[in-house]
Amino acid sequence: MEKVIVAFESDKSCRRIKDILEAAGTASCIVCRSSAEVKRVVNKLHITAVVCGYKFPDESAEDLFDDLPASCAMLLVAPRSLLELCENEDIFQLAAPVSKGDLAASVRLLLQMGRRLEKFVRPRRSDEERSVISEAKAVLMGRNGMTEEQAHRFLQKRSMDTGAKLIQTAQMVLDGSWNA
Repeated sequence: MEKVIVAFESDKSCRRIKDILEAAGTASCIVCRSSAEVKRVVNKLHITAVVCGYKFPDESAEDLFDDLPASCAMLLVAPRSLLELCENEDIFQLAAPVSKGDLAASVRLLLQMGRRLEKFVRPRRSDEERSVISEAKAVLMGRNGMTEEQAHRFLQKRSMDTGAKLIQTAQMVLDGSWNA
């Protein structure tokens, strides 16, 4: 079951939302009581969905959202009067009081959005991996007179032919194991 952070000032609200989501089998919930706690948990556990109230003891939900990774989606559950104060269009909103079914369905959509955001913003390769691949291409270009595109295609083809990852193939070129 996927994990979601449930964060409200009130213990009662946290328990109620957590109970609804877990009873419906929608998500496993991690309860937080402050925005600082939400930030720590999101970064430590790579959570992609936060269900929260309008404000926390240390800042508003809108301010919290600005500090979360781009791969984290937020559902703000609050009375309509407070939702109208939220100016960030990237924060999903659900007016309270809310039915159990609407809450569960909204969180399922939020989790789906979080997965998509994570795929979209997650870097494909680390800086170190990109550097190794660039060095391997430079070696192939210098040694064999290839263009950058030809060197990249060589690395890709060699990777596919051997079943190795591109980074492994690039490292083998740098180690002198493979020549073009």
